[in-house]
Amino acid sequence: MIEKGKISAFQMALILYPTIYATAILIVPAITGKYAGRDMWMSPILGSLMGFFTIFILYKLHEIYPNETIIEYSKHIIGTILAKILGFAYILFFLYLGGFIMREYATFIIISFLPKTPMVVIIGSIILVSAMAVSGGVEVIGRAALIFVPLFILPIPVFMMLLSKDLDFKTVLPIMENGMMPIIRGAFAPQAWFSEVFLMAMLLPYLKDRQKAVKWSIITVFAVMLSLVSLNLLNIFLFGELTLSYTYPVFKAIRYISLSDFFEHLEAAIIAVWLLGAFIKITVFYYALVLGTAQWLRLSDFKPIILPLGFLISLFSIWEFYNLQEQTEFSEIVFPLYVPLMSTVLPALLLLIAKFRKRDLQKKKANSRLSNKSSISKMD
Repeated sequence: MIEKGKISAFQMALILYPTIYATAILIVPAITGKYAGRDMWMSPILGSLMGFFTIFILYKLHEIYPNETIIEYSKHIIGTILAKILGFAYILFFLYLGGFIMREYATFIIISFLPKTPMVVIIGSIILVSAMAVSGGVEVIGRAALIFVPLFILPIPVFMMLLSKDLDFKTVLPIMENGMMPIIRGAFAPQAWFSEVFLMAMLLPYLKDRQKAVKWSIITVFAVMLSLVSLNLLNIFLFGELTLSYTYPVFKAIRYISLSDFFEHLEAAIIAVWLLGAFIKITVFYYALVLGTAQWLRLSDFKPIILPLGFLISLFSIWEFYNLQEQTEFSEIVFPLYVPLMSTVLPALLLLIAKFRKRDLQKKKANSRLSNKSSISKMD
């Protein structure tokens, strides 16, 4: 195995939480609010079903091939040639999403915090830091998640409490005024983010306690769902249906915090907290790209390709979108189709093929046993 490190199922959960949540809180509330309006808080509940379904599929595949990632075990299911094509498709998937996430990160930092800093500087700095974590392998990423993710999670409820005096709970009424269809349409975007739990397909072989993988994966998706529901309710209580008019409604809400004209202007604090989650998300996609490429090329060590692939992610992040509007349109229209296709639909097809192949193999063994028994009885 290229990767010698091991992490616990709990560490995997801490890795996956910001992998789904860190960028979902940026633009998903605005996209969901565009369709669901004041009922946008219910859309993540429907969207989370995609996450639970993805967990089920990937764990079933893991049970059949416990010591391999999806890049490795696909050759047992669809053959070497098709597996090479599929593996290359996943490498491009990790590369494209890595650039997408990096561009989200850089754009947000420039708009909210460092407007005069060149994008190349912001992207290059986080890539170098992430490259150091990736070079340490899955254990270093797991330990970083243990330190950073609690710091990423805990301040958010505090900020919500500080905003409590500005909230108008009547803005959520009437509930389901236009029926279920707007809520379903609003769930179209968040379901794609929930399907990013697919990254567990690259982590499951390196768990020390694999029997706990399903439990912690389900807890992760459920925690993300509750977090998005809470943030959407916060936006509705604070802005009402004006939520969809803001590019980053969650961070707009933080600017409303003010206690006795002293405890205010906390944007820098929330950005610093968010950076911890964004770092984990960037790093885990970077790691999946490096590990997947090394396994696809059958390398003995993935460290020599870390910096070249980091350079490619940087290029993709600059090339993929002309501006924020173009990326937002991609997030609303293409992303909800592309990500579930790669994260859920293709693994589901692999699972179906693997089940059929296993059934055929069992039938052949049963038939061979019957034929052996009949030949022995004839000899007798």
